[in-house]
Amino acid sequence: MAHLSYLGVLLFCLCGTAWLEVALRTRVYRRWHRLVLSILPVVVVFTLWDKYAIARGHWWFDSELITTVRIWSSIPLDEILFFIVIPICAVLTFEAVRSVTGDEAGDEVTTPSVASGR
Repeated sequence: MAHLSYLGVLLFCLCGTAWLEVALRTRVYRRWHRLVLSILPVVVVFTLWDKYAIARGHWWFDSELITTVRIWSSIPLDEILFFIVIPICAVLTFEAVRSVTGDEAGDEVTTPSVASGR
């Protein structure tokens, strides 16, 4: 059962932030295209980085704590899922804070004010 430890941590992280989607109406999953665009660079860059670091012997993964599924012959599936799940949790948290505080992130579509004559 220890081989599911990494996946268990990821599931815990995802469940710990998933409720924000409903409770605070963050709409992260509804705007899936934005989510994919924000996560895709993370997945690509860190997967390449992992591939390089594993090949050079800079780090390794404890085979007792991860699944046996490997991507690209050396990267554990658990690690790829980490690069997906943790950014989702970060985006959900960021959007939850924005929801509560009303802060803007700079990506909102602004419409010209009628009063300003624009």
